[in-house]
Amino acid sequence: MARWLVISDNHGDRAILETLKHQFHADAVFHCGDSELAVDDPWFTGVAAVRGNMDSDDRFPLVLTPEVNGCRVLLAHGHRDAVNWDLTKLALHAQSVGAQAAFYGHTHELAVEMVAGCLFLNPGSISQPRGEFRQLGGTCAVVTVTPDQWQVQYYTRDAHPVTKLHFTFDRQ
Repeated sequence: MARWLVISDNHGDRAILETLKHQFHADAVFHCGDSELAVDDPWFTGVAAVRGNMDSDDRFPLVLTPEVNGCRVLLAHGHRDAVNWDLTKLALHAQSVGAQAAFYGHTHELAVEMVAGCLFLNPGSISQPRGEFRQLGGTCAVVTVTPDQWQVQYYTRDAHPVTKLHFTFDRQ
């Protein structure tokens, strides 16, 4: 079993990144872009992070496909995969790299679903949320990976679980 922390769209709010990394002690940390920080910021040590449309440091890769705890992950901000419209392009991208999970941001709206055996997850914006759950004040996600399941729990900025935002999906 492994615990992964997924964060996106903090837009310069470095303090929240420090807080969450300290609170969750995750086995892996993923940042889906729009940090607006420099790639060599010490916070990114040991973190899989990509460049978003608001990131000026082009040393961040646009896409990463790490193998973590035996799972191939597609990590992208989403702006180049047209996630504002639907997940078709991102799903094709995930399929082309053999991803079992695809993490993305950009929309500032949390979302999670299984499509064709792949977990698609947007943690929402930790600093500038939009959509149905904006009143939460920002969200991130913790994914617990077991041999048989993906367990997704969304948390608020102050690391409180959002009870109604807990999801379990079977791994194929």
